[in-house]
Amino acid sequence: MVKESLRRFGRLDILVNNAGIAGAQGGLETHGEEDIDRIIAVNLKGTYFACAAVHPHMVKAGYGRIVNIASIAGKEGNPGLVPYSMTKAAVIGLTKAYAKEVARSGILVNCVAPAVIETDILSQVTQEVREYMISKIPMGRTGRPEEVAELVLFLSSEKMSFSTGFCFDISGGRATY
Repeated sequence: MVKESLRRFGRLDILVNNAGIAGAQGGLETHGEEDIDRIIAVNLKGTYFACAAVHPHMVKAGYGRIVNIASIAGKEGNPGLVPYSMTKAAVIGLTKAYAKEVARSGILVNCVAPAVIETDILSQVTQEVREYMISKIPMGRTGRPEEVAELVLFLSSEKMSFSTGFCFDISGGRATY
């Protein structure tokens, strides 16, 4: 990814880590090691290693914007989705720690914690889980991908110049703290 971006564009200014899987649903005792490893690999390790891959190029350029997509589940947890919730909480922690490491280098690292967004990941959860998550949203609806994209666009822009290590909620009112 990094080599191709540098080949095509000659520089690397923005990284958006937007991979994620819900994994199997069920109580804590129902998840096997293989399922846990798969969720950690996609949701956490993918984010970590993508940041590591762009790091030297952004440091050399003295500029970069990294936006990690976490989840409101990483802040509040969702029953039946413990592995997903814990990996998204870890993405928030990764964002905060890495942002402090690079704060003086011109690289800003933030994350976004969406609530339920109308994306393919919803096909990975049961109707019961989907209804539970939507019931927690005061606006009473799912978010749209383009609504999240607008926030990511701002966080990726030069207009974002004095915020790093923060987790921005986009939750239809679910998170108001």
